Amino acid sequence: MSAPADRKWRPETRLVHAGTLRSSFNETSEALFLTQGYVYENAATAEARFKGESPGFQYSRFSNPTVTMFEQRMAALEGAQAARATATGMAAVTVALMGQLKAGDHIVAAKALFGSCRYIVEDFLPRYGIPCTLVDGADLDQWRKAVRPNTKTFFIESPTNPTLDVIDIAAVAKIAHDGGATLVVDNVFATPLFQSPLALGADCVVYSATKHIDGQGRCLGGVVLGSEEFIQNNVQTLIRQTGPSLSPFNAWVLLKGLETLTVRVREQTRSAAIVADTLAGHPKVTRVIYPGRADHPQAELVKRQMSGASNLIAFDVAGGKAGAFRFQDALRLVRISNNLGDAKSLITHPATTTHQRLTPDQRAELGIGEGLVRLSVGLEHVDDIVEDLVAALAAV
Repeated sequence: MSAPADRKWRPETRLVHAGTLRSSFNETSEALFLTQGYVYENAATAEARFKGESPGFQYSRFSNPTVTMFEQRMAALEGAQAARATATGMAAVTVALMGQLKAGDHIVAAKALFGSCRYIVEDFLPRYGIPCTLVDGADLDQWRKAVRPNTKTFFIESPTNPTLDVIDIAAVAKIAHDGGATLVVDNVFATPLFQSPLALGADCVVYSATKHIDGQGRCLGGVVLGSEEFIQNNVQTLIRQTGPSLSPFNAWVLLKGLETLTVRVREQTRSAAIVADTLAGHPKVTRVIYPGRADHPQAELVKRQMSGASNLIAFDVAGGKAGAFRFQDALRLVRISNNLGDAKSLITHPATTTHQRLTPDQRAELGIGEGLVRLSVGLEHVDDIVEDLVAALAAV
C-alpha cells in the first residue's frame, strides 16, 4: 500500500509522507527491506517480470522497496517525474553523464567544479573518446562558443564548490537546448529547498545525498532526477547493468534524514548568515563569499534563482596557507573535515583537500587561494560557532 500522491502538499509534508510504501503490517515508519532478491508465484510471473510486462521487484541491484520509497520521495520534493538512487553522489554524477554519452560526443562543463566532478569530465570521459570543453560558467558567451555539432550535454554546479559562484541556470539551459544538448545540474549546495533546476530548464538534477539529505554523517548515497523519458533512456539501464546501487539500509537512513531536512537546513542557513556577517567584519578575514550577502558577485541572480542562501561560506584567512592552517588547528568546536551539510560545523582547506589535484594556476583561475577555507555551518548554537571562529582567528 502506498501513500497517496498529493501535489498540494508543501515541501515539509512531502518530506515526511511522499512515496511511503506500507507492507501488510501497516507500519508507521518506512520498512527496511534487507533482501537481495524476490520470489515469484510461478515461472510465468518471473518471465513477465523480467520482460517488464508485470510490475514488481526482481533484484535489489536495480530495484528495492526501501530504495523506491527514497526515490519517490526525492522526486516529489524536486518536482521530477522520476528518480534513481545510487551508492554515492559521484556515482550519480557519473551515471547522469555516462548514460547520455558515447564515443564521439562532446561535453561542455563549467571550470568551477568539485575536484572529483572535474576529474570525470576532464580526465575520465576523454579516455572513452568523449572530449570536454571547460568554460567560465558565468560567461554566457563562452557557453555559446563552446557548442559543437556533436555537443551532447552541459554540466554545472550552482552554487559552485568551493567559491559559491552562482550560474544562471535558465540562460545556460537555453543555450544547451538551442544547440541540441541537455543540461545536468549538481544542486548539492543549494539543496532542493532553495533551488529548483528542473523548473529553470535543466534536464537532470543530481545530488550527493551524503550531504544535507543524510545530514548527520552516517552514510553515503546519491540520486539522479529528471523526466521519466530522461531516466528511462539514460539512467535506468546503466544502473541495472553496471550496479552502482544504493543499499536498502542507506536508503532507509536517507529517508529518515529527509524527514528533518527542512528544519535542519533552514536553521543552518539562518546561522550561516550571522556567521558570514561576523566574518566579513573581522580584520583577519580578507574576503567572505556567501550567497545571502549583498556583496556576493551574483547577488541579483541569487535573488532571482534561489529562495534561500546556503549553509556554506567561503572566506580567505590572512596569511595564506600558514594562516589558514593555524586558524583551523586553533578551532575547538568546528571540526576539520571535507564533508558538508552535516549537523556538526565542518571546515576544510580546498587547496590541499578537495581541489588539491588542480594545478596552482587552475586554482588561482577559480579563486581558490592558499588562504581560502570552506565552512559548512551546523546545528550548534550560532553564538558558540561565532565564538569558536573568532577565538581561532586570534591565532592567525
